[in-house]
Amino acid sequence: MIGIIDYGMGNLFSVSKALERLDIPYKFGERPAEIEDCDGYILPGVGAFPDAMKALEEHGFIPFIKEKVKAGVPIYGICLGMQLLFEASEEGGETEGLGLFPGKIVRFPGVNEQGKSYKVPHMGWNKMNLLQPEEPLLSDVKEDYVYFVHSFVVQTPDPSILYATADYHLEVPAIVGRNNLVASQFHPEKSGRAGMQLLENFCKVMVKQ
Repeated sequence: MIGIIDYGMGNLFSVSKALERLDIPYKFGERPAEIEDCDGYILPGVGAFPDAMKALEEHGFIPFIKEKVKAGVPIYGICLGMQLLFEASEEGGETEGLGLFPGKIVRFPGVNEQGKSYKVPHMGWNKMNLLQPEEPLLSDVKEDYVYFVHSFVVQTPDPSILYATADYHLEVPAIVGRNNLVASQFHPEKSGRAGMQLLENFCKVMVKQ
């Protein structure tokens, strides 16, 4: 059983429909007690980083997520849910994150190295560059195009957590992971074949149901 963490800022409908297409059982939880017994968790996210951290705290999910990661339970963060796993974000002023991955969330500069401006947010389909295809999450995943929508991007000093990147005027961490904790900046539930394979791998390979 997959627990979908519902703290009021996730795209729950599209994630749940994707799991239904994969015939994977799930349930929503607005409080930790409602999904305490699940085998793995998805942390979705849409919106602003400071609001999301406040909502996680109000719903009691900050210690819950940290405890589950420490216990080795698989967790998959999606979009803003990925960014929350890092140490801090500059969005709306400096805000502390969950600190489960090293690094900070910063805004796309909007100007490339040649001084030419580009569109922010990064919105649309970009091709993944797989860096660690041997990881269980990436089994049978190809270097396909996946769907991004974000104005802020991860900066991390630890390249070992980069499973895949994409290019949008700079190297964008697309999938990150370490052991049982994985995440993608793009929306797998909206990313066609590659995205569905990622969700299936998480739920049927990483999660021992």
